[in-house]
Amino acid sequence: MAALLLVSLEACGAVPSPPGQPKRGPGSSDYRHAEVKSALHGKGETQYWLFEPASPVPKAAPVVVFLHGWGAVSPDPYLAWIEHIVKRGNIVVYPAYQTEFATPVARVTANAIAAIVNAYAWLRSDASATKPDAQRLALVGHSAGGVICANVAALARASGLPAVKAFMSVQPGRTRMVARRFAMPLEDLSLVLPETLILTVVGDRDRITRDVDARRIFFETTRVLPQNKNMVMVVSDSYGAPALEAHHFSPLARGGPAAPAVTSGRQLSAGRERMLERQGASGDRLPDPTRAEIPDEDELPDVGVATVVVPDALDYFGYWKLFDGLAEAAFYGWNRAYALGNTPEQRYMGTWSDGRPVRELVIYTAQ
Repeated sequence: MAALLLVSLEACGAVPSPPGQPKRGPGSSDYRHAEVKSALHGKGETQYWLFEPASPVPKAAPVVVFLHGWGAVSPDPYLAWIEHIVKRGNIVVYPAYQTEFATPVARVTANAIAAIVNAYAWLRSDASATKPDAQRLALVGHSAGGVICANVAALARASGLPAVKAFMSVQPGRTRMVARRFAMPLEDLSLVLPETLILTVVGDRDRITRDVDARRIFFETTRVLPQNKNMVMVVSDSYGAPALEAHHFSPLARGGPAAPAVTSGRQLSAGRERMLERQGASGDRLPDPTRAEIPDEDELPDVGVATVVVPDALDYFGYWKLFDGLAEAAFYGWNRAYALGNTPEQRYMGTWSDGRPVRELVIYTAQ
């Protein structure tokens, strides 16, 4: 009966639609720059993409390091989010940190740090590049990148990087698996500075990493002041169409033209890629029949072959808004209420086209 009712409503044009991108504030289309300049640098496991704001070109800008999920060595799966961050006035560094799916997990944090150090050196030396603001560095990472993100924050000072002002780990994982050789190593997070602003973010339908590592990062950053960190759950809402589903691949959105492939990486057959993309976009990654030698519970989620084509309200009012607010609070002292404190601005997720509020974010505080 519910299905018949939905069909009837659709026929009448009465099914509510989700909210679009807001015009103002964090997560919005209120951009300082109209264009994004991108280039690929380096080779192998320390390769990195640079994205710089243009139209107009700033003399200097804060640096945001974007750490991808396992296998996403090309920035394609996150391009809409990356462009959003850049157009708000930031340089984005996107370390490859691996050249193939089987790159040992023990190397990936060191690879990412090496790429970031090289990116800073290139930005400082190239006359045509926007200069990096030495006082403003923030990190955002998804899936395996969410763990690497926390590791980089802990090791930044010892690695010669600027102090990390803020980081957001989105659906981080996995540090605990049956076969330890596949588990992502997590550094000593007591090294993260007390003034660092932190968000760990989970999805209520993420059945891949769940909230295990988000909780670890939240609780193991023991020196960080309680008011400076929250754990956030993004909540699914199927009230209208299309439904908003906070699965493991919901932070992905391939906006704009596809980026070229990196210099090396594993090759997929077209049929296998289509199969995995369908599974990835629906949020439930089934065992890959071409990799039967590795039990599914011991695999890192393969983000590189997942496809979510367009951003939705979970991006605008969830992932994008939270990171915009977090970084801008750390960089400039504004928009903190959109990222921290269990405020109405932080929880708000917009409204369906008939005026009904989208289900709010659920906020966990350390206080």
